[in-house]
Amino acid sequence: MALIVQKFGGTSVANPTKIKAVAERVLASKKKGHRMVVVLSAMAGETNRLVDLANQMQTIPDPREMDVLLASGEQVTVALFAMAVKAAGFNAVSLLGDQVKINTDRMHTRARITSIDQSAIDKYLDQDKVVVVAGFQGVTGDGDLTTLGRGGSDTTAVALAAALKADQCEIFTDVEGVYTADPNVCAAARKLDRISYDEMLELASLGAKVLDIRSVSFAKRYKVPLHVRSTFTQTEGTWVVEETKDMESMLVSGVTYSKNEARITVAKVPDTPGIASRIFTPISAAGIVVDMIIQNTLDGDLTDLTFTVPRTDYDRAMQMLGEVAGEIGANGVSGSRNIAKVSIVGTGMRNHSGIATKMFQVLAGEGINISMISTSEIKISCVIDEKYTELAVRALHEAFGLDRAA
Repeated sequence: MALIVQKFGGTSVANPTKIKAVAERVLASKKKGHRMVVVLSAMAGETNRLVDLANQMQTIPDPREMDVLLASGEQVTVALFAMAVKAAGFNAVSLLGDQVKINTDRMHTRARITSIDQSAIDKYLDQDKVVVVAGFQGVTGDGDLTTLGRGGSDTTAVALAAALKADQCEIFTDVEGVYTADPNVCAAARKLDRISYDEMLELASLGAKVLDIRSVSFAKRYKVPLHVRSTFTQTEGTWVVEETKDMESMLVSGVTYSKNEARITVAKVPDTPGIASRIFTPISAAGIVVDMIIQNTLDGDLTDLTFTVPRTDYDRAMQMLGEVAGEIGANGVSGSRNIAKVSIVGTGMRNHSGIATKMFQVLAGEGINISMISTSEIKISCVIDEKYTELAVRALHEAFGLDRAA
């Protein structure tokens, strides 16, 4: 008898019929004697509907009230699912984030989990119930509801699996696993049987939408094996696990992209100590994540500072930096939303040279200009014009032989 945590996304529970089908799938494991904890997202489209309602009330919705509103989506799903389980003759209980005590910090709409009190879940598991937990939710120390941001249900599931010391954590979605590229962009993309935590972390941070990056981080830290698979088939998915030696034989494991990027340049900044801190401190305080940074030194002790931020934070960042530029004597702020980041990822990069050169040659051969470059041990990212994104992904996928089985 195993303790299994299963998470189902919005497309898996999009309507009552699908919720009943998911309940049947969970109960198939329950009938084998396993103890089941199920984490659910809101129905597909529900979060967007709630966001639209909020935007009709306030131009910039209050973050605390936004969390109260958004948390209602998962509340509906877990209650309906528990009803479906009971209708099938089994017992179940639905729990919200504050009932489980998924404790978070106070950063509304993008909170981070600080601890989990699993005693309530343990109590109901001992009563032989299927425990159904609302994903994406938490609670502050003083009782305010919080949400974990987009993709937060993945994080809820993995954090629960870690806290409960679950034997397995399965992430069910509308695709059959992790692919070498987005199958909607690259028809030759292949499903991977296994991928390392580090590779999945890079892919998630660079635009791959299969798993939320925080969920992978939790899994790596607590050594939780993740099985990413489809709700709609019985096919074995992709295991996200600790790195093994044979993984290094594959130079590149995947090509990914992100169109949620915007580029900002603060021009002719005085090249003096402390200036970078004055530019980035207000950005950080606002919870805006800065990714790639390039400094271009000019004559006369001046420099241009260029960096990327999430496209959704572009307007806020530009407004803040317009004020900062005036305070530090810079020559103004410019930017663009029409960019994309294309990346290759693979643990094999650690021990092989020439991979970056090959990537640059492939993009040049397609007439694609690179405006920014960022690297780590196992990834190379290039910022390009957004209109070339799909072309770049397909060209790189073919050039690195990802269309061929290892």
